[in-house]
Amino acid sequence: MPDSIEQAKRALRADLRERRQTVSAHGREVAEAGVKEQLDALVEHLGARSISCFLSTTTEPGTHAFVAGAVARGIRVLLPITREDGLLDWAVATPDAQIAEGLFGLPEPVGDVLGPIAVNDVDLLVIPAAAVDRRGMRLGWGRGYFDKTIGSMEKCPPVYAVIFDSEFVDDVPRDVHDQPVSGIVTPTRTVAIDRSAA
Repeated sequence: MPDSIEQAKRALRADLRERRQTVSAHGREVAEAGVKEQLDALVEHLGARSISCFLSTTTEPGTHAFVAGAVARGIRVLLPITREDGLLDWAVATPDAQIAEGLFGLPEPVGDVLGPIAVNDVDLLVIPAAAVDRRGMRLGWGRGYFDKTIGSMEKCPPVYAVIFDSEFVDDVPRDVHDQPVSGIVTPTRTVAIDRSAA
């Protein structure tokens, strides 16, 4: 990867990480409620019965309330589990699931582990991001787990990244392996991205 792209990504990630640290506890609660409302509507709109969703960290727009609500409504939710080899395993979310700290300190489910191909039959992927640009290019946090997952799927369903409103930007640095997303979900809106216009 050209150094200039990697440096630009690192600088932007550092700035975004710093901004996320400044969100108040009340701001986080409001964001989680908004994300739940937006994701509930998206799942309904797509008619999704099986989805994947990440468990948010304390600085990300919250997804825990959405996951709990979706499970309660009978939607199958796969949660990612990071592996040393750069791939993701999956576990089915349950109402009483234990959450533990996985690799890199990320919240991950404890339970029966399904292999990487388990995600191939979901109707919707909900993934984390640091930022997304108007063309649907996603800036992740640098480990490549979700780029690898999206890139390896035979029939990739819609992919929506959860970000704060200010993280939907004009342009993000991109490299050849970076995978675009179908849209974004923020605490206030859901935007489908027309990549044919990109």
